[in-house]
Amino acid sequence: MKTVETTGAPAAIGPYSQAVITGNLVFCSGQIALDPHSGQVVDGDAAAQTRRVLANLSAVLEAAGSSLSRVVKCTVYLKSMADFAAMNQVYSETFGSNRPARATVEVSRLPRDVAVEIDAIAVL
Repeated sequence: MKTVETTGAPAAIGPYSQAVITGNLVFCSGQIALDPHSGQVVDGDAAAQTRRVLANLSAVLEAAGSSLSRVVKCTVYLKSMADFAAMNQVYSETFGSNRPARATVEVSRLPRDVAVEIDAIAVL
């Protein structure tokens, strides 16, 4: 098992890794809409936050030797299902023809009170 760390995504804020590689799989921890340089939540709605979350995931995956095009499974956590359409639009634009398996759930609260968090599993 190998851990992944990159400055292209926010540093872990707890006792976990940005991602772990085992075998030919990369397991990415959940990313929220933090700017990796300022450490602040990006301004904007769920769509803007989703863009930042996916950029953070992309940076982690690239550091691991993979990419968003190799993602096989995501879990999306939404503060409100009212944000589903906005998140889904950005998600669809970002993943394009790659359509990983996905679960989307509404949760009562997310770190830093963000609107969206996404984790991913990808192939190397």
